[in-house]
This record gives sequence, structure tokens and C-alpha cells, in this order.
Amino acid sequence: MPATTGRIHSWDLSTGVDGPGTRFVLFVSGCPLRCLYCANPDTWHLRDGRETSVDEVMAEIEKYRGFVAAAGGGVTVTGGEPLLQPAFTGCVLRRCKEAGLHTALDTSGFLGARASDELLADTDLVLLDIKCFDVTTYRELTGGRLAPTLSFATRLDRLGVPVHIRYVLVPGWTDDPSAVDGLGAFLAGLGNVDRVDVLPFHKLGAHKYDALGIDFPLRDTPVPAPELTERVREQFREHGLRTL
Repeated sequence: MPATTGRIHSWDLSTGVDGPGTRFVLFVSGCPLRCLYCANPDTWHLRDGRETSVDEVMAEIEKYRGFVAAAGGGVTVTGGEPLLQPAFTGCVLRRCKEAGLHTALDTSGFLGARASDELLADTDLVLLDIKCFDVTTYRELTGGRLAPTLSFATRLDRLGVPVHIRYVLVPGWTDDPSAVDGLGAFLAGLGNVDRVDVLPFHKLGAHKYDALGIDFPLRDTPVPAPELTERVREQFREHGLRTL
């Protein structure tokens, strides 16, 4: 039976950053990674989320359905990590597809093995956040392993699910030229990557760490200079990839 309830953090409306058009963005709770640059530490723990039914979620989406559809948008499920609650996430995506809405799944891919083929069939676009392409740095940056994400990316290609790659550019962590080239070569070998979004590291979530009484590990890390951001984008373009 599909999960009729899940634990969510919040929802919001956004334009241009969570998939095409104006999106209803559902933030689910819980994440297995602890990325040093995470802007949403308040979504880490499943227990902190609010138990919510799929019917409640759909009732909220229905309020904005005409608006987001007219703006060429749809619904994006993000987090936290949506695949920590795969049955709930899959049920929301299925209901959105039945309602004729474009669907997007924003995920690190670390739990990609939990996404059933049926869930992915109801997903029009995956926003795949590949944190880093160096195995050792990935472990230090996230606390997790890179291999599951790469395996998930390959599976998405095999299934023909369109993908936008998200790559957060953190000086001293994800700007190594050889690692960027390695990722570019890997992505160029896939046939389903529509573009790579190079996202400059920011500190907009620092106040959340303060409110939670926990340390923000990259508080003293500088944001990337425009020249660095352009260099990384150009490296991806050299592999034939479209960038933003």
C-alpha cells in the first residue's frame, strides 16, 4: 500500500531555481548526509518534521495548481532528502502526475537505490546534486559515499529520465580542476543530462545554525569569485555540457 503520510518541513513557491517555471516546492524532512555547506540544517532530522498526509499536501498544491501550470511550472519534491521517505515521495509524485502537473525530484542520489522504477516513471525531471567527484573529498564534505550517486545517475540515463545536475562550487573543496574535468567527462558520457547548474556557495543558512546552537563548519570559507565560477562553468562547457 502507498504511504499516505510522511514527515515534511515546509512548502514554498519558487521560480527558476527548483525546476522549470514557477514551482510548488515541498520540503520533506530527514537527510542521511551532513554536507558542510548545507543551507537547511533544520531539515536533517526526520523526527523534527510535521506528519502530513498526501491528501493534505495535494489540497495545498491544488490552491496553486492553475498558477504554477500557467507559469510553465509544476511540483518539486526536495528536502532534506526525499528518498529517505520513498513511499511518501512516490505517492506525492504519482498524485501530481495524475493531476497533470510537471514533477521534479531534487536529490543527492545517495539513496537512489530506494527509488523504484515506478517512482521514477512519475518523475519528469531529476535535479541531481553531485557534491564532488573526488571520492575522498566527497566523504569529507558530506559524510557519505560518491558511488551510490554515480550509480543512480547511470540508472537515470538507462531509464531515459531527464536530469539537471546541481554542482555547488565551494572554494577549497569543489574547485579542483581535475575533479571538475572528471565529473564533466562522466556527465558527457550520459545521454540524459540537459544542463549543469554551477551554484556558487553561499552562507544564507548561517543563521539557522545559530538558532539550532550548532557550528556552521564553513562560516569562514569565502564565497567563490565570479572568475572562479566562470572557470568551472567553462570546464563543463568544454565537455559539451550546457551550463547555468
